[in-house]
Amino acid sequence: MADKYQEYSKDELVRLLRERDRRPRFGLSWERDLIDHDRSVNGDFVVLDLVPERSHGAPPFGNLIIEGDNFDALRSLRMTHAGRVKCIYIDPPYNTGNRDFIYNDRFIDREDSFRHSKWLEFMYRRLDLARELLAEDGSIWVSIDDNEVFHLGMLMDQVFGESNRVAINVWQKRYSRENREAIGDVHEYLLVYTIDPDRFKATRNKLPLAEKQLALYKNPNNDQRGLWQSVSLTAQGYRPNQMYEIIAPNGKCHRPPEGTCWKVIRPEFERLLEDKRIYFGKDGNGVPRRMHFLGDADGIVPWTWWPHEEVGHTDEARKEIQSMFGTQTAFDTPKPVRLIERILRITTKPGDLVLDFFAGSGTTAQAVLKLNAEDGGNRRFILVSNTEATTDEPDKNLCRDVCAERVRRVMTGYRNRKGEEVPGLGGSFAYLRTRRIPTERLFRAVQHDQIWTALQLIHGDTLSPYDPGAPLQLLVLNASKVIYLPGVSEAAVAAVQAALQGAAQVVVYSWQAPLLAQRIDDARASFEPIPEYLVNRFGAGTAQ
Repeated sequence: MADKYQEYSKDELVRLLRERDRRPRFGLSWERDLIDHDRSVNGDFVVLDLVPERSHGAPPFGNLIIEGDNFDALRSLRMTHAGRVKCIYIDPPYNTGNRDFIYNDRFIDREDSFRHSKWLEFMYRRLDLARELLAEDGSIWVSIDDNEVFHLGMLMDQVFGESNRVAINVWQKRYSRENREAIGDVHEYLLVYTIDPDRFKATRNKLPLAEKQLALYKNPNNDQRGLWQSVSLTAQGYRPNQMYEIIAPNGKCHRPPEGTCWKVIRPEFERLLEDKRIYFGKDGNGVPRRMHFLGDADGIVPWTWWPHEEVGHTDEARKEIQSMFGTQTAFDTPKPVRLIERILRITTKPGDLVLDFFAGSGTTAQAVLKLNAEDGGNRRFILVSNTEATTDEPDKNLCRDVCAERVRRVMTGYRNRKGEEVPGLGGSFAYLRTRRIPTERLFRAVQHDQIWTALQLIHGDTLSPYDPGAPLQLLVLNASKVIYLPGVSEAAVAAVQAALQGAAQVVVYSWQAPLLAQRIDDARASFEPIPEYLVNRFGAGTAQ
């Protein structure tokens, strides 16, 4: 293709480009040049301040709760966690016009003529950053309702690629009829996208059998192999090598019904017959079916219909909030824990990282902790929640007072609304707060503890506080070590040399990296300059 264009003259190339520009382009567009600039979008460097008094448990912390604008948090996480997140779940504002979407510190109402464009700009900036955080087999799940579902779908096609859309799930959020509208509203959507659909399909989990599925397994013939159910032996379509006759033990001849063929070729059928896994009905006259034993069942493939009996409903979610805080008004639009559990069962395994950057009341963290308690896994979570303070409510802090508080109670245990003691699920989290630093002031303004926080998150999975009394900060990762050296002194050099003992590789971050490299001549050590290393990893900072 490149050789073809090299043969074109300048005039021919100009004409070709003009023709291309005139072509109608299918896709989503919004009034980006007419709406107010999103003030959260900026080119500042973002650091994370550890707030010990709001953290929970003892370090090292494996889980993070970040207070701040999620655009800032996502830029910082892109520096530290790019390509490492297995599952992102978000429940963004639905843009209903009922004081649920804040843009530039004020609520957007239904009468705002640019309501949809402001919401799209807001979401685009954040989804574009989120895409860079996903692992190759990771996925993002977004809750939405009718107000923006069509716009969101086209936006996610644009950001993640239409071919990377996995599913649009329908969640039945109500269990009783809604009679106020012309047609009752009883569902919401879960849009699912991934980086690599084939890898996602190969690594996603099946769902465990529920009572409804388990009830199908019986043992009418007292087979020693236990409970079983019969499943169809036919498939749609025509395949010549799957169109053979089957002779039942009573001599009856069976052929596939019109428009179908057998699911297996003859040698596989013969193997199943010999293993006594073919069932011809109680009287032997039935169409042959395969016996599927419960012991061989490895779960069921997820599908797009999620009824409230399986994953909960909005009333259940509100009662969960009320049980914990004594009131349903602590958070207006929570999701049921079972809904997020379903997502995590499909997408995660022990050790995986889960991100929710519209964390709200912290339901995602509770679902992670419940699943870990169930299977002994060590999944980790990162929650991002803003204060949601406005000019009307300047002291509001949703992250501190609802999100982090809920997670703390889930970890330690609490007394519910009925006065019953609910045991804690254990765990800890670091509470962090975003801070913007203009790039031109970074060398003077960035603090040692902020640098050490970033380096730990880049290289490891846990976070410990900065120790101002130590000559260096040390992170041990199997046979390798990461060191942050605030200053070069004889004591610091000696501490680095001591850390080299028994290590296969050591990365040393220092404000005086060239000088340190001259003082320590060891092939196992590499030296990175601070803060240049972090600036390079942080990148441009704003989505284009």
